Amino acid sequence: MALRWTTRSTKARRAAPYAGAALAVTAAALVGARAAGPAGSWYRSLDEPRWQPPPWAFPAVWTPLYASIAWSAGHALGRTRGRERAALAAAYGTNLTLNAGWTWLFFGLRSPAAGTAGCLLLDADTLHLIRRTARHDPAAATALVPYAAWCLFATALSASLARRNG
Repeated sequence: MALRWTTRSTKARRAAPYAGAALAVTAAALVGARAAGPAGSWYRSLDEPRWQPPPWAFPAVWTPLYASIAWSAGHALGRTRGRERAALAAAYGTNLTLNAGWTWLFFGLRSPAAGTAGCLLLDADTLHLIRRTARHDPAAATALVPYAAWCLFATALSASLARRNG
């Protein structure tokens, strides 16, 4: 009986970083979605570049990106301890805060220029997060590369929308 309890306890300890990361990512996604939801008609009224993805592309891209962020955080946090783990968790938390924040800057304020500034901060922080994560878990860092690429694309799109719409 004790062996069975220990095995379950070990599995729970291994799953905890993934569960915590999934909750944090879900919270960031929901906070960001609250800003984007009511701004749909405003966004559709903007003068968009020809290379603007269709509306369905955003949730189709963000869903696996959020999953990769959660996996990356869970994987990396499961391989660190003590101060290193706390610092890495804080880095992921900061990144998720910036992720949700740029949505509020762009959609909440209805300001492509503010959104671009938020994207630039998110880009810099994401690159920092990849470097920090790579020190502890190269596979987790690699999983963040598509997220960084999409954020850079979002920065270019936001900047284009800011230029085109004053």
